[in-house]
Amino acid sequence: MIERQSAGDDVVTLFVNAAQTVTCAGPARARRGAEMQDAGVQSDVGVAVQGDRIVDVAADAALRRRFPGAAEVDCDRGVLAPGFVDSHTHAVFGRGRYEEHELRATGVPYLEIARRGGGIHASVRDLRARSDDDLFACAVPRLQTLAAGGVTTVEIKSGYGLSVHDELRTLRVIGRLAAAGPLNIVPTCLGAHEVPLEYREQRDGRAAWIHCLTNELYPAVAAERLARFADVFCEPGVFTVPETRRLMESARHHGMALKLHADELHDGGAAALAVEMGATSADHLAAISLEGIAALAASGTVATLLPATMLFLGTGQQAPARAMIEAGAAIAVASDLNPGTSPLLSFPLVLTLAVSQLRLSASEAWIAATVNGAAALGLAGSTGQLRQGFRADIAVHAADDFRALPYWFGERLCRVAWAGGRACHPSL
Repeated sequence: MIERQSAGDDVVTLFVNAAQTVTCAGPARARRGAEMQDAGVQSDVGVAVQGDRIVDVAADAALRRRFPGAAEVDCDRGVLAPGFVDSHTHAVFGRGRYEEHELRATGVPYLEIARRGGGIHASVRDLRARSDDDLFACAVPRLQTLAAGGVTTVEIKSGYGLSVHDELRTLRVIGRLAAAGPLNIVPTCLGAHEVPLEYREQRDGRAAWIHCLTNELYPAVAAERLARFADVFCEPGVFTVPETRRLMESARHHGMALKLHADELHDGGAAALAVEMGATSADHLAAISLEGIAALAASGTVATLLPATMLFLGTGQQAPARAMIEAGAAIAVASDLNPGTSPLLSFPLVLTLAVSQLRLSASEAWIAATVNGAAALGLAGSTGQLRQGFRADIAVHAADDFRALPYWFGERLCRVAWAGGRACHPSL
C-alpha cells in the first residue's frame, strides 16, 4: 500500500483500488430503526480528498480522469470506510483498577465497590496526584491505539477530578490533546460523575456539591469554552432524577449541550429525562424500561450503547438494542474506554459485541459506529460518511468484506486512517 499524507489544501489524494467501500451515505442525521440496515456498501468506488475534506466519491477511473496526476493511497483490495466515531470515552486517567476486576469476580457489585471508596473514587485519588503532563502522556498512547483501530473522532469526558480545580485541569488536558491532533476530539464535562467523598462526609454535602457544580464549575467551563457537552451520571445511589434535571438545566444555561449516563444498572427513568431535556444522547441504557424505549424512539436523542462495559462487568445483561431499533430509535455504539468498567482500546471489538451481544446486523453495527456515533456528538453533518463536503475521516481495513471487522474479533485490520485529511495511523 502507498500511503501519502496530504501536503496542503491544493493537493488531491485519491483512495483507490478498494474491494468494498462502506459509504454510509445518506441523510446528515441519525439513522433510525430500519434505516440502519443500509450501510451503503459499494464495489470499485474510491474517494478523493483535498485538504481536510472529501471532494468526490466515484468510480476509480472517474476520479483519475477528474484529478489527473493526483497522489494515491492504494487500498490493496481492502475495505474503504468512514473513520469510526467513539462517542463515549473517559480516556484521561492514570492507573488501571485491576483489583476491582477480581472483586467483581467474587460477587462484589459495582455500587458496593464504589461505596467502599473504590470505583470512580479510586481514579479520583489517582488523578488528583498526577500532573497535567503525566495525564497527557497517559492519554496519548490510548488515542494512538484507538486510531490504529480506525477511530478518527473521540469524545473524552472529565469526571475523575471531582473538584473545580481538577475538573478544569482535566478539561484543559483534553483541549491540549485536541490541539495536538490529528484526531477530532470532542470534550465533555462530567463533573457530575459522582459526589466526592469529602462532600459525602459533610452534612448536606450532596446539595453542596451540586451547588458547586452549578455555580462554580459550569460557569468556569463556559468562560474558558472547555467543553461542548455536559454529562451527568443519573443512577440510584449517584444522582437522582430531580438532581440531574437541575444539573442539566444549569449546564444548558451555561451554553453546553447535554448528554446523560442513563439507566445503566437500574431503571430510574433517566432515559425519559434525557428526552425531556433534549439531550443529544442517552448512554448505557442496559436497564431501560419499555417507557424509556418509547420515549427515545419518539425523540431526537441518540441511544449510545456500550456493550463492552456490560460484558466486562459480568452482569449478563445488555441494553435491549433490538427492541430499540424495532421501536424506531437511533442506536450508536461506543467503547466507554475507562479504567474501571471498560479498559478497551480496540474499537473493532465494539463492532463484534454489537453483533454478538446486541444482536445488530453488520450493517447496523457500522451505522451505529459511524453516522450515529457522529449524531451522538452533534456532528452528523460533518463526519461519519464518505460523502462530498464531509471531513476526510477515512480508514482502510485489510479485509475484502465489511462484515469481516465484526467477524474477526480481537483483530486489528486497519491499515491506514486519516482524520481531517491527516494521517493518524500510521503516523506519517
